[in-house]
Amino acid sequence: MSQEVRGVIAFGKKEPVRVETIVVPDPGPGEVVVKIQACGVCHTDLHYREGGISDDFPFLLGHEAAGIVESVGNGVTQVMPGDFVILNWRAVCGQCRACLRGRPWYCFDTHNARQKMTLTDGRELSPALGIGAFAEKTLVSAGQCTRVDPAASPAVAGLLGCGVMAGIGAAINTGNVGRGDSVAVIGCGGVGDAAIAGSRLAGAAKIIAVDINENKLLSALKMGATHIVNSGTTDPVEAIRELTAGNGADVVIDAVGRPETYKQAFYARDLAGTVVLVGVPTPEMMLELPLLEVFGRGGALKSSWYGDCLPSRDFPMLIDLHLQGRLDLASFVTETIALDDVEKAFERMHHGDVLRSVVVL
Repeated sequence: MSQEVRGVIAFGKKEPVRVETIVVPDPGPGEVVVKIQACGVCHTDLHYREGGISDDFPFLLGHEAAGIVESVGNGVTQVMPGDFVILNWRAVCGQCRACLRGRPWYCFDTHNARQKMTLTDGRELSPALGIGAFAEKTLVSAGQCTRVDPAASPAVAGLLGCGVMAGIGAAINTGNVGRGDSVAVIGCGGVGDAAIAGSRLAGAAKIIAVDINENKLLSALKMGATHIVNSGTTDPVEAIRELTAGNGADVVIDAVGRPETYKQAFYARDLAGTVVLVGVPTPEMMLELPLLEVFGRGGALKSSWYGDCLPSRDFPMLIDLHLQGRLDLASFVTETIALDDVEKAFERMHHGDVLRSVVVL
């Protein structure tokens, strides 16, 4: 029997979001209903509201979430009612060419729930990243649920569902940061700070945080940065080179995603070094680089999508490290808020006042 719950809806481009009653159907084959306990407020949700991802309004926002499995549909075996899970937006298919080659983190055919959640008038909702977790309950594919240790706080665990995993994965999975490496991270918001934390976890010897905001740079120090560079007053390429004996960093992570910051990352890396793009550019952005420089500097230019993570592998591991005191995920939570406060959280995000606002239900 379907249920009526409260959820945060974006009805039109740049319109303030509203909390409305939504209808969540019973799970069908391969589907799961999850009772949401916490969900982070991510820039991607704001992009949905701004019309920057698609125009499939109305959107049920929220995707960076953790909760309890309430019910499962036919054929679901990987989770059961009562399981504490983190939701992910890359439920791997196991059958595409990437999965069959043993690279499921690149899955080309990820899937979501087949049924649609709706408003009470029957209008179908588009769930953000196939999740829609700014709601008391949501319907997802079973593959979007990853069981983790229930000792973790939901407000902390849910952050691995998107931004924090993207940053940690950009360092560890995509950038292959290793012991003794030098790393520079350009952009010290939630994703950039997570890349700093991931670099520290991987054993990097020198971690250089770059931003134009002094408060963000101070936050980066708490996350594990060994040096900070204010790129509003200092040439970041020159500063990174000075901090690395004139060579450049082994790995440079662009957590902003603009042509200017990408060029900084490109020229701030050592010969045969690695550039990782994890910040999300907009469609109109164009990049121009001398092809001879691309060839002559060697190394690797990589893009990191969701931190090249495999949720079934990475989420439990990172939660365990957090519970062991080796990964301070709680530092990413600036504030906890109610479902009705999401619009205000978007405003604070614009001002750069928070790493993460987290809705707690």
